[in-house]
Amino acid sequence: MGLNKMGTILKKAEINEGMKKMIEENALALATINEKKEPHNIAIGFVKVISKNQLLISNNWFVETIENIRKNPNVSLAVWARNWEENCIGYEFRGRAEEFTSGKWLEEIKKIPINKGEPCKSAIVVTINKIKVLD
Repeated sequence: MGLNKMGTILKKAEINEGMKKMIEENALALATINEKKEPHNIAIGFVKVISKNQLLISNNWFVETIENIRKNPNVSLAVWARNWEENCIGYEFRGRAEEFTSGKWLEEIKKIPINKGEPCKSAIVVTINKIKVLD
């Protein structure tokens, strides 16, 4: 499999067990767009799958990313298999991000071990509406 193929868009935007494992065990790229329609991309070290179509992300140090989400909630995340050179498979997850500065989701990110000692400024829940296979 090579990177030159077009990705397949899945009929159902649902995260399966294989995708969940890949998401929760690898870094992801998170892309946002500012009000000038310029892209911005960062690496996210930990994302938690909270349902078949939702991801939970901790906002510990976001600056431009959170400003962009507040103005335009459309986001894209991408992840590839750790051994991508031998097994070039990955996924793009498109959806809408919502920020929570209090309540259930903020409390949930505070419980994640990797966030110990981090500021946990807000929680971001991304509701996925499209999944593309990157192969």
